[in-house]
Amino acid sequence: MAKNLVIVESPAKAKTIEKFLGPDYQVESSFGHIADIPAKEMGIDIENNFKPKYEVSADKKAVVKKLKDLSKKAEMVWLASDEDREGEAIAWHLAEELKLKEENTKRIVFHEITKSAILKAIDNPRKIDYNLVNAQQARRVLDRLVGYELSPVLWKKVRSGLSAGRVQSVSVRLIVEREKEIDAFNPQGSFSVTAEFITEKGKSFKAKLPKNFKTKEEAETFLHQNIGAQFKVSDLETKPTKKSPAAPFTTSTLQQEASRKLYYSVGQTMMLAQRLYESGLITYMRTDSVNLSKDAMAAAEAEIVKSYGAEFSKPRVYTTKAKGAQEAHEAIRPTDMSRHSVNIDRDQARLYDLIWKRTLASQMSDAALERTNVNVVADKHKEHFHATGEVLLFEGFLKVYLEGHDDDEEEQEGMLPALKVNEALQNNGIVATERFSRPPARYSEAALVKKLEELGIGRPSTYAPTISTIIARNYIEKGTAEGTERKYEVLRLVGNEVQASVQIEKVGADKGKLIPTDIGIIVTDFLVKNFETILDYNFTAKVEQDFDEIAAGNEDWTKMMNDFYSHFHPIVKDVEQNADRESGERILGTDPKSGKPILVRLGKFGPMAQIGDAEDEEKQFASLRPDQNIGTISLDEALTLFLLPKMLGDFEGEEVEVNNGRFGPYVRHGAVFISLPKGEEPLDVNMERAVVLIKEKQKADAPIATYDSLPVQKGVGRFGPFIKWNGMFINVNKKYDFDNLSQSDINILIEEKVQKEIDKVIHNWKDEGIRVEKARWGRSVILQGKVKIELSKDVDAAAMTLEEVKKLIEEKAPAKKTAAKKTTTAKKAPAKKTTVSKTTTKKK
Repeated sequence: MAKNLVIVESPAKAKTIEKFLGPDYQVESSFGHIADIPAKEMGIDIENNFKPKYEVSADKKAVVKKLKDLSKKAEMVWLASDEDREGEAIAWHLAEELKLKEENTKRIVFHEITKSAILKAIDNPRKIDYNLVNAQQARRVLDRLVGYELSPVLWKKVRSGLSAGRVQSVSVRLIVEREKEIDAFNPQGSFSVTAEFITEKGKSFKAKLPKNFKTKEEAETFLHQNIGAQFKVSDLETKPTKKSPAAPFTTSTLQQEASRKLYYSVGQTMMLAQRLYESGLITYMRTDSVNLSKDAMAAAEAEIVKSYGAEFSKPRVYTTKAKGAQEAHEAIRPTDMSRHSVNIDRDQARLYDLIWKRTLASQMSDAALERTNVNVVADKHKEHFHATGEVLLFEGFLKVYLEGHDDDEEEQEGMLPALKVNEALQNNGIVATERFSRPPARYSEAALVKKLEELGIGRPSTYAPTISTIIARNYIEKGTAEGTERKYEVLRLVGNEVQASVQIEKVGADKGKLIPTDIGIIVTDFLVKNFETILDYNFTAKVEQDFDEIAAGNEDWTKMMNDFYSHFHPIVKDVEQNADRESGERILGTDPKSGKPILVRLGKFGPMAQIGDAEDEEKQFASLRPDQNIGTISLDEALTLFLLPKMLGDFEGEEVEVNNGRFGPYVRHGAVFISLPKGEEPLDVNMERAVVLIKEKQKADAPIATYDSLPVQKGVGRFGPFIKWNGMFINVNKKYDFDNLSQSDINILIEEKVQKEIDKVIHNWKDEGIRVEKARWGRSVILQGKVKIELSKDVDAAAMTLEEVKKLIEEKAPAKKTAAKKTTTAKKAPAKKTTVSKTTTKKK
């Protein structure tokens, strides 16, 4: 038995650290937090200084027992969880639950998992920092209070099943307000003018007029003034300039740059960075500091000199500008600057490459450039054209890295041909193009993180889970806005003639941006109207500052909670009793057939249109299409919804109808549903078109072979090509020729899948309808009907008994609700997925 027990929070971290310590050390994992506030109750004693009720969850009891047994046998226990507030709270809970004695317990922290860092931490232990613990407790308790008190108000006043959160709701507000700015934006048109000139040596370049013309008439008049005009270079200025590198990565800037350059989501970036950190390849990835240690700066300098030469090296010290930044921490950097690349998983390797280049570039020389500004004048008017070009004289940090930008249309200055003052230029065409002012851009995940950081809302550890939460709650979607077509005019001077044409551009189209849903807009409007303080950006930032003051030991966390709650709780009670119910209802006008009002509102199954008011016993309902929303749908668009479903006739003895569903328009042939191709209008579908779609579906579903006397079909889904047999979908990978699958191929695919399904079953209690199966990432999952409970990696599913599984289902499965009497037919929503995890607790 080892004399020393080292406890970290993840198995990967334990595996890496174990390599650096000798046989006297045993490294074990707590698999994240071992204790938390229970999920099914508030768990806070408000009358007793907001004391939280902590408990060890069922899936962590085995871990706690193991660690407790090991700690009793060890001479010294080293608590080595991460150095942030969550890590300090994990260390505190371990000390409490394992009943560790102060004399044989030490706390160690490190910001990189290298041998030198671990040994240095062992040589410099400290006690648990209760200021950091209290800051974590304050955040956990305050967020639980907000969630548990606001959510029931939303159930009563908006819709059941909704939830609210302090940072999450403010994040949704940012996205909703941006969408409203876009909807309210009135684009203003003007004409920008660009000319192409040819030098005396036959080289061409483009120059722009520094101003725009407000009207087509002004632009046309200007183009006529250039007919027959003589052009020359009136002024030529060349001056040196430089570009400096960006600072090393913080959590926020890493998320933004990985989004721009690698197209990673914020959550994906943090997952990959966590793996790189636990493998000892980069320093701690939750930080708001741009500092580099002296050792890191020296290592970077040595690598730059070795790889590129001394002239490329320029050591720099950066200062963090983020609110509440902790300067004692270090930026995200490689632990070994001489390691240019890593031979691991491709996505991790790409992120490592980004971090290595950014870190090295931050310590490199400025890039030296020569910028040339050119003015071109005409002899028939006083306006002048302007062109700018750059020549790179010395690469400096650009040898390694250039920071990306969020503005997709940022123009990069190129090179200009050799020019001289008074040089005559030939006009090769002047174009005046109508351009419209643009509304604010929708937030990407990375842009939202940047905005939250600018406002001082949230901290490095909160950005990714905040975005994941508001997407999971369906308050926002990371989707695609199709945009609309818009006409614009182009005036072109060619020779002595001005030619006009009309062209079409698509505006408002966005891909992968954050767009609020109807429920997100309605909930935000309700919260802003009734809880202005809680949704205020400055207030939310002030709360973060209070947490920082608690962490620094300058503020008592229970006093901060009392000040907050004494203001918050009375508002909740007042709103609960007096606020009007909110459904986002909009009256659009009158139904021309019945004379009844037609409105749109939020219904039980989502946004819907309604003919007739609340008292009307014969009111009609229709679901909005996925591309429509309550805030922008017009009366005519709403009326068309009631034209469906439309019966088209019979085909092969089965009814054929066209209709709109929750997932888009479709044709129904008997019991078979066929989605319409994207962009096809359901009201335009006639019987002839429906038959074509039905036959295509029949052909696609026709068996291509049989196996064990059962038909085999094939198709292409969202995850690629597949075959279907006996209700089982089997992916077909690239080693097979999907268009020409042989019977032998089909046999192999089915047999491998069947064996895989057999192998993944751990328990199958058929009489109880309960199975336990292997899942992804080394986890296991309990299945009973529509109930699905994921178990964390530390749970030994094979050793579980039926009684233990039943108890877990009873504890974790969603409570059954009494079915309400239905007035309309609707598809059932999928059952909620409950996760039994090592670090998360679901809010109500």
